[in-house]
Amino acid sequence: MIYSPEKYKIADVPMQPFIDSEEIWDFINKTESTPEKVDEVIAKSLAKNRLSLAETAILINATDSASIQKIKEGARTLKKQVYGERIVLFAPLYIGNLCTNNCTYCGFRTDNKKQKRTTLDFPEIVSQVESLQDNGHKRLILVYGEHPRYNPEFIAETVKTVYKVKKGRGEIRRVNINAAPLSIEGFRTVKESGIGTYQIFQETYHQETYKKVHLSGQKADFNNRLTALDRAQEAGIDDVGIGALFGLYDWRYEVLALVRHVNHFEAAYRVGPHTISFPRIQNASELAIDKNHIVADEDFTKLVAILRLAVPYTGMILTAREPERIRKEVLEFGVSQIDGGTNIQMGGYSKENANDQDLDMEQFEISDTRSLGEVIEELVEHDYLPSFCTACYRLGRTGEHFMEFSVPGFIKRFCGPNAMLTMAEYLEDYATPELKQKGYELIDRKIVEMAKTEKTTALLGKLEKIKNGERDLYF
Repeated sequence: MIYSPEKYKIADVPMQPFIDSEEIWDFINKTESTPEKVDEVIAKSLAKNRLSLAETAILINATDSASIQKIKEGARTLKKQVYGERIVLFAPLYIGNLCTNNCTYCGFRTDNKKQKRTTLDFPEIVSQVESLQDNGHKRLILVYGEHPRYNPEFIAETVKTVYKVKKGRGEIRRVNINAAPLSIEGFRTVKESGIGTYQIFQETYHQETYKKVHLSGQKADFNNRLTALDRAQEAGIDDVGIGALFGLYDWRYEVLALVRHVNHFEAAYRVGPHTISFPRIQNASELAIDKNHIVADEDFTKLVAILRLAVPYTGMILTAREPERIRKEVLEFGVSQIDGGTNIQMGGYSKENANDQDLDMEQFEISDTRSLGEVIEELVEHDYLPSFCTACYRLGRTGEHFMEFSVPGFIKRFCGPNAMLTMAEYLEDYATPELKQKGYELIDRKIVEMAKTEKTTALLGKLEKIKNGERDLYF
């Protein structure tokens, strides 16, 4: 199926869906996978070329252990080529759990009478952000239930409020959004508040399954949700995030559908999604789903590697839904962004017992409850560079401009040095003495590995300025 930009240039009206279930299943059922074909596909990806649906299906259909190991090794190599060792860190902040949708997998569902409904007022938002800043966070994603109260004006005002909070050395430099689909005008309103990425997950791209798990509410409209980020693009938001909730339908189908969604963005707007997310079903208050499609660990780690190879340039997000052991494994061959010190209860960051989970006050159960400091220490011990970098967004390296840097792998030239600068800020302002020592030893090793260039000299100069009290330095 060929897509043209003209066909998908839309006004604020419904557009034709671009997901064809029969087509996707044809690729899965009719594509032969052999070790030789797997090798060819991996080689194409390592040349930093995005894979077609047929090529992705070859990886999906690979079942022998040797091929799966090659897929993971290829993903590990590709990730290092494109992003280096840096891992971006963020935290989710839930603003409100009012919701008019009835989604069987979500604790916020409107029929769940056990859920304790709360919307943070602006002083409470400030308190939560101060708690996050006290721990060293610089990047947040604000999460909202889908409810008329959380309209574009409300979202915009919450974003502006977050940016204004300054406590000690703390500041939030990047606010992303996970919220309901909006009209083009609504997206424009939110864009003007200075948001980063706007994230909307289709949950499942299989229309029949979608209907079964979305019983009522605006979210029950498959096509409206599928085309939501097209409206965001039309409104000027060229930095969008897509995702599927794995466990609702066959994981193989969802992986190919995500790649099809990428196809659509590239054809229609000449820019792919900035991020892809792949959350797995977790326990939730009043969870009521068919568990026949729950994704086993071995399939999950495989699909992460496949997505990395399929879309080399895209950031891949793994959240605290996953346990520590899974997070540690997939960091090696796919993931480039994780959360740390996560609490998704309403108002949870300022609570005394922040690790205690109450499913009646949150969307789902999280599995990794470690503090931000603990997450950073593990990253450092495994030679990753923890990063709070926001330079690309603030310098306009988004949309097509970002594609120019990321597709050929040039973005790595900025990611490593900027990661070291934000890491140094954390070490100076928030780290324990032990972590500070480990962190600077890692930075020193990484600088030695860098070729001696003008940027190396400039990096050393900026690091010295940070040690002397300057902040927010970047390339």
